[in-house]
Amino acid sequence: MPSNIVAEYAKSGRSSCKKCGKAITAQALRLGLVTRDARGFDMTKWHHLDCFTEKIDSLDVIKGFDLLKDVDQEALKKLADGSDKSPKRGKGDKEDKIKLEESNSKKIKLSVPNEKAELDIVFSSSEVKDKYKDAELKPKWKAFQTIIFLEKDDGLHDSGKIAAFDFDGCLAKTSVKRVGADAWSLMYPTIPEKLQSLYEKGYKLVIFTNESNIERWKNKRQVAVDSKIGRLNSFIEQVKVPMQVFIACGIGSSGGKADDPYRKPNPGMWHIMEKHFNSGIPIDMDQSFYVGDAAGRPNDHSDADIKFAQAIGLKFHVPEEYFST
Repeated sequence: MPSNIVAEYAKSGRSSCKKCGKAITAQALRLGLVTRDARGFDMTKWHHLDCFTEKIDSLDVIKGFDLLKDVDQEALKKLADGSDKSPKRGKGDKEDKIKLEESNSKKIKLSVPNEKAELDIVFSSSEVKDKYKDAELKPKWKAFQTIIFLEKDDGLHDSGKIAAFDFDGCLAKTSVKRVGADAWSLMYPTIPEKLQSLYEKGYKLVIFTNESNIERWKNKRQVAVDSKIGRLNSFIEQVKVPMQVFIACGIGSSGGKADDPYRKPNPGMWHIMEKHFNSGIPIDMDQSFYVGDAAGRPNDHSDADIKFAQAIGLKFHVPEEYFST
């Protein structure tokens, strides 16, 4: 399939150029070559402007061009001058291209991360509570704004290598019709062995999971909290591997309200973990990864997991692939 090109200013200094291998500094202009792999997932390979050698047929194909500063637009125009030799499109082709771009744009808007909300997050230990609103939390669990987290499981070691996972439909088989700490089963029999192997190799294991019922069930919030935390505690006990857990309790955009910044695909949970719960250890993005079942495929309930990984810059795997090897 043809590649797409995206231009933007690097949100952090974690990405590296695929040509020279050097880091792309925060706020520097970077060009991404977006390709679709054999599994049907979009993968972005970032480059410095001077390292980008892919042919640019037209500035129209560069996503994000209109959002760049004038000086950077001029730099891209010069880059495209030597490679814009493609034959002109007919009117029908151009109309088809516009329709396709509009269609893709509408799909993307459903799950594009709220970057402004991410930037507005300010963590304060004084806001950490033993309750989530009116619901009591179990020992070792805390609440901050609209997230509930297990800060330190016994034996957990912070690390530059992060193995991150969704919970429902990825690690655990659950049902929306059943509640309770025991209402779950292992999604794949290889999960305990896989997780134990990662832990032994020095990975820090982290679960990032959405649970909007905790916010929605106002009259049964304690039931929703006990059910979710109970399942997670039971899972960790069964796999015998220490893990860190973050639960996003907020809901998606509705009634004119913006998405909760912690709810996937927004990267708020990751940034809280990275900045405040990893002992200041820089994360190696080349070795870290995220596994989730919401990959935007025809039978998936959403694309929140793959968009979450893309927003952070993590390698992404679907569980049936990761746990079958």
